[in-house]
Amino acid sequence: MSQPKNLSLELKELVAQMQARRTHVEQGGGPDRLAKQKQGGKMTARERIEYLLDEGSFLEMSTFVEHGRNRLMDGVEAPGEGVVTGRGTIGGRQVFVFSQDFTVLGGSLGKMNAAKVVKVMDLAAKTGCPVIGLNDSAGARIQEGVDSLSGYGEIFYRNAIYSGVVPQISAILGPCAGGAVYSPALTDFILMSKGSSYMFITGPEVIKSVTREDVTFDQLGGASVHGRKSGVAHLALEGDAAVLDGIKALLGYLPQNAREQAPRAEVSDPPTRETPELLEMVTPDQTRPYAMHGVIETLVDQGSFLEIQPDWAKNIIVGFARLNGESVGIVANNPKVMAGSLNIDASDKAARFIRTCDCYNIPILTLVDVTGFLPGVGQEHAGIIRHGAKMLYAYAEATVPKITLITRKSYGGAYLAMNSRDMGADVVYAWPTAAVAVMGAEGAANIVYRREIQNSENPEATRAEKIRDYKEAFDNPYVAAGKGYIDDVIPMETTRAQLIQTFAMLKDKQEQRPFRKHGNIPL
Repeated sequence: MSQPKNLSLELKELVAQMQARRTHVEQGGGPDRLAKQKQGGKMTARERIEYLLDEGSFLEMSTFVEHGRNRLMDGVEAPGEGVVTGRGTIGGRQVFVFSQDFTVLGGSLGKMNAAKVVKVMDLAAKTGCPVIGLNDSAGARIQEGVDSLSGYGEIFYRNAIYSGVVPQISAILGPCAGGAVYSPALTDFILMSKGSSYMFITGPEVIKSVTREDVTFDQLGGASVHGRKSGVAHLALEGDAAVLDGIKALLGYLPQNAREQAPRAEVSDPPTRETPELLEMVTPDQTRPYAMHGVIETLVDQGSFLEIQPDWAKNIIVGFARLNGESVGIVANNPKVMAGSLNIDASDKAARFIRTCDCYNIPILTLVDVTGFLPGVGQEHAGIIRHGAKMLYAYAEATVPKITLITRKSYGGAYLAMNSRDMGADVVYAWPTAAVAVMGAEGAANIVYRREIQNSENPEATRAEKIRDYKEAFDNPYVAAGKGYIDDVIPMETTRAQLIQTFAMLKDKQEQRPFRKHGNIPL
C-alpha cells in the first residue's frame, strides 16, 4: 500500500502497527499449521475465499475481533477468532461469506467467532444476498462452555428465520461434528469434499464406547455416506476446488433473494430446436426402461442440467436446468430404478427440492413415468404415508409456474403426487406414449374382470382380451384429456419449443392463498 511522503512519524508508526496486526491475523495459526493444512490436500480459509470470489472483490469484516476472555482462554491466541468473514462477488453478484480457519484452535466456535458469522448473515438478509459458509471446524470451543453453545444458537436461529429469504449454501471442507452439523443442515444446500470432510453428531470413539460399533470417520460421515445413504449432502465432489466450483455453478440458477428472479443466461441452443431423438428413447412398452436423464438433457438447453443429490434416492431425479436461458427446476421419475416408483427417500428428496424452487421463484417442470408408491411392509411401517404426503403438500403449496409432462405411465396416488392438475399444475401435457389410470391394465383387468376370467374356458385368452379392452378404455392419455385433466397430447419432437412457450406464458403468474401464519407440512 503506497503512502504520501509527508506523513508524520507518529502516523507512520500507527499505520505500520495496523499493517502488522493485519498481517498477523492473515497468517492464521502460523506457517507450520498453514503448511499442514495444505499437506492434507486442503486450501486454507483465505485461499478458499480467494478462489470462490471474483478477483479483488473480497471486503473483509471484523478482522481484529478477539475471543472472550475467561480463565481457560487467558493467554490463548486466536488470530481472527478462527473464522474469516466478509463480502465479495461471484460473477459480479454480491454474496456474503464466512470461512472457518482450522489452523486457529481447530476452527472451533466461540462466542466472538459466532458473532462474526452472525454479522455477515444479518447483512446478507438486510441487503438481499446469498450467504455461503465454508465449514472446516472441530466444533464447539469447550473452553468457552455455554458461551459457545449460545453462539451456535444465534447462528441456528438465523439459519431458520432467513430460510427462504436469501439462499444459504454450506460447503463442508473438513470436520463438522456435534452441534456444528445443524447449521449446514438448516441451509438450502450442502456440498461436501470427498476424502477430506465428514459430518456426524457423535464420533467414532463415542459410538464404539456406547454401541461397540467400530467405524472410521469416513465410514461414519464422509461425503460418500451423506451423498448416497443419508441424503444429507446435495453434492459430493472431489476436493476443495471442485466444491467451490459447484457453489458457483449452483448460484447461477438461483436469484439473489426471494423477491427476485433467477438470472437469465445467454444461450446458443435455439428455443425451436426439435427433438426427434425422443421418439427412439421412449417407447410405449412399459416393461422397457429408458434413460430419463437423456430425456431431460434433450429437452433443456444443451449442457445446462445440474443434478442435485444424484446418488441418493435414484428412483427420482431432481436438479436445475435452463430453458431458453431461464432457470427451471426439474423433478422426474427414473424408470431405470425401482420402475420409477416413489418410496420414502424419493418423496423426501422431491418434496424438499420442490419447496426450494418455490422459495426462490424457480418454475418447476415435472416429468412423470410412475408406477405408484413402492409397496412393502418396510415402507408402510417406516411411514410412507407421512413421507408421501410431503410431496402432495409441497406441490400444492408451491405457487411458482408448474408444468407437468406425462412421458409414459402415471398411476394411482403417485399420479397426484407427481403434480397432476388437481394438485395445482398450471398446465399438464402428455406424450402419445402416456397412460393415465388408477393402475396398470394388467393389474386392473385382474380385479375388474376377475370373475369373467376365472369362469372362462380359456382364462389366459380372456385375460389378454380384457387387458386390451382396459387399455383402449382407460390406459391411455385421451380419457384424461377428454375430461380436461390433461391440456394437450403433444408431439415428442416439438416438446422443447412447447415447454419454452408455456413457461413464457406463465412468467407473470400470480396466485393468492388464504391468510395463515404458516402451513403444517407432515414432517
